Amino acid sequence: MKIIRYEDVQGSKHHGVLGANGSARKIKGDIFSNFEVTQDPADVRRLLAPVVPAMIWCIGQNYRRHAQESGATAPELPIIFAKDPNTLQDPEQPILIPTHLASNEVDYECELAVVIGCPCKNATRSNALDYVLGYTCTNDVSARDWQIKRGGSQWCRGKTFDTFAPMGPCLVTKDSLPDSNQLKIQTILNGKVMQDWATSDMIFDVPTLIEFLSGSTTLLPAQ
Repeated sequence: MKIIRYEDVQGSKHHGVLGANGSARKIKGDIFSNFEVTQDPADVRRLLAPVVPAMIWCIGQNYRRHAQESGATAPELPIIFAKDPNTLQDPEQPILIPTHLASNEVDYECELAVVIGCPCKNATRSNALDYVLGYTCTNDVSARDWQIKRGGSQWCRGKTFDTFAPMGPCLVTKDSLPDSNQLKIQTILNGKVMQDWATSDMIFDVPTLIEFLSGSTTLLPAQ
């Protein structure tokens, strides 16, 4: 199932189910608990990011090929950084280049986003996917000058400017996508393929990452 979040002509926000022909039907209820797909057409004025995350936890250097290209060795443990909810941006909306803390080295990275559906703490690798609602795609936008040279050796400053996490357009429920480590990752910029790889190259797969991130830490569901 592909779930979208949208704003209707009255300005109200809803979730809907996207059909194969591109049309959508309204959802009644909460996609994180109980919901029903109605027969009512979704009156989509503007697509929104499919969920509003409480926090965006990110993993750096998690692809073997990327680590090799950057001359880094594969990490023994996941490298974690975070993006604040203010970084969220809706599909087809602009990324705002920072001008106050100005940057002229803004870069993109297409990523798989895992959407947690219920509070998750101390998950094991074997039950980690029980906490997953579904998956979407996101762009890990980075101001490389602030990330590398001006961020005090921390990545977060260069990663957390407003609109630096475009997300969507839809959330694919996990029952429709049983193996998150067999997905194609591709970025196309002005008609040119800039990234073309697969999640099978991940150093740490999704269940391993959920186990690690939830250790002594509660992963909160999105909204």
